[in-house]
This record gives sequence, structure tokens and C-alpha cells, in this order.
Amino acid sequence: MIFYPHERVALFIDGANLYSAARGLGFDIDYRRLLSHFREKGTLVRAFYYTALLEDQEYSPLRPLIDWLDYNGYAVVTKPAKEFTDANGRRRIKGNMDIELAIDALEIADKLDHLVLFSGDGDFRRLVDAVQRRGKRVTVVSTMRSQPPMIADELRRQADQFIDLETLRDIVGRSHSDRPTASPVRNDGDGYYDDEDEDEDDDLGQPTRA
Repeated sequence: MIFYPHERVALFIDGANLYSAARGLGFDIDYRRLLSHFREKGTLVRAFYYTALLEDQEYSPLRPLIDWLDYNGYAVVTKPAKEFTDANGRRRIKGNMDIELAIDALEIADKLDHLVLFSGDGDFRRLVDAVQRRGKRVTVVSTMRSQPPMIADELRRQADQFIDLETLRDIVGRSHSDRPTASPVRNDGDGYYDDEDEDEDDDLGQPTRA
């Protein structure tokens, strides 16, 4: 992992994608430790966290995490998730934040030296290419070690460096062995979520606490 002390760094976290990657590896993200770790790598300008919320719910299990992030150094970007029923009668939730993340990254890129993208979504390859053409370095954090791998090959190839989330386990992770293994809505990697069961531990495939 190569960072230079003089670099101005920003983090762009695709919340659902990062959660799915960490869960596939068997641990949760400690967002306090994650922020502290990357503050040591350079001058941390911003840490953005992106997630969609089911706003028609009386209470969202994701809300405590969002509130904690808001008060503890993260710029949280949310939008309402859209719920619908697919052709097979299954409840589906659309919560893609790719456009919001891409716009923010391009707007702030000229004020940065190094962008760190926490996502394995191959749709971000063009974003990474656009940022690199502005003379910026891009690190992608995801994993190849989950089943299936979370990182798209085209995104990994485009990045200046790829960090497998597994190598950060002892730095930014904590065990979730005492947590339920099922999720009420599971990210399928394309911004859609399936209603799987009635576990209330998380929402839109993400944890409820920092």
C-alpha cells in the first residue's frame, strides 16, 4: 500500500458494497479505526459515505450508523431507496448511489492528489479513468477473497493500486461472529436488494453501528 505523506486524500465509500465485501470475509468495519488509519496516510480532506435509505419505514436500523458517521468525521450522502415488485413477485429495492459518488469525486478531484474508492463495482472504471486523466492517483479497496469475489476485474486493472480488504482486517475490522448471518435485504452488486428474511440487524445490506 503506497501513500505519500504530502498527499491530499479523500475516501469515497460505497456503503452497501463495502459492507457486502466485509461480510463476505467474516468481519464488520470499524469506521472509527478506518478513519484513523487513513488519516495517518496523508492529509485527509474528506471521507464520503454513500447509502440509500428506506425512508417510509417508521424506524430504519441503518439510522444509528448514519447519525454516528455524521457526527464523527464522515460526509454522509443519502437518497431514498425505491421499492418495487419484480416479474417473479419478489420484493426488490433499488438503491444505487453510483451517480452521486461519481459527481462528488469529479467535483473535488482537482483539490486532491489521491482518491480511495471503497467499492468493487465495475461501473466505476470510467470514473477512475477520468480522475486519473486529471493527474490523480486512485486506490481501490475491495476483495478477491470472498465467494464470489467482490472486485470487478476491469476496475482492479484500472486502479493505480488495489488493496484487498482482507489485508486490512486487523486494522479496520472487528469480528461479527456474535451477529446474525442473515440480512433482510441483500446487495446483488448492481444497486438492487432482495428481501431475504426478517432479521432486523441491518438495512440495505449494511451494519447498524460504527
